[in-house]
Amino acid sequence: MFRILRKSLKMGIVTGQHPKAPEGEAAATAATRQKAQPFRRSLTIREVDTGSCNGCEMEMNALMNPVYDAERFGIHIAASPRHADALVVTGPVTVNMEKALKDVHRATPDPKLVIALGDCACDCGMFKGSYGVTGPVERHVPVDVKVRGCPPRPAEILQALQRLQGRTD
Repeated sequence: MFRILRKSLKMGIVTGQHPKAPEGEAAATAATRQKAQPFRRSLTIREVDTGSCNGCEMEMNALMNPVYDAERFGIHIAASPRHADALVVTGPVTVNMEKALKDVHRATPDPKLVIALGDCACDCGMFKGSYGVTGPVERHVPVDVKVRGCPPRPAEILQALQRLQGRTD
């Protein structure tokens, strides 16, 4: 059995790779880069799940592991929105999380950035039309950057955050 599995892995039958996200979705506009200017050296993120399947959260958590090590670029995770520079919102906004998202957005000090992470946060993804979904994130709070993918790879998330910091083009 192990030999068969090993052969199939070499042949690419079981790839374990994420589908490629559309190019250019995570590009930051000039106005967003100007808004992100104070966060060039350090960016503290508060992650908000507004009703996702937790795929994006797992990829976000992978940013902090030794493989991606986002802290070497000055990217940190905050436990409180009062200590955050940016909100990373995952999932479509559900009925139960609409008020909570707005409260977290108000609690985050200005200037703040809002990043919609994943297809569900950008346009409701697979949850579009569900009775419990009130819409994408930008319908409730202003979004500065959208990172598409279901879920986006940690490398793509890191690249979007670095673009936002002005580290890469």
